[in-house]
Amino acid sequence: MQPIRKRVTEHRQRLRAAGLRPVQIWVPDTRRPGFAEECRRQSLNLWEDSAEQFTLHFMEEIGDWTDN
Repeated sequence: MQPIRKRVTEHRQRLRAAGLRPVQIWVPDTRRPGFAEECRRQSLNLWEDSAEQFTLHFMEEIGDWTDN
């Protein structure tokens, strides 16, 4: 069995040969204290923006708000 570093290198080489390139994406940390409160604050601010009304109503209509 090959060392992990060599396997990863070979895997990345195959992906690059297939025309792909690596991209790093930074996303909000949903585990961070205060994350949910900040989402709520921003959402409530959008409700007050008339330009956002159509999108917000659409999202509410199509959203599955059940906890299945």
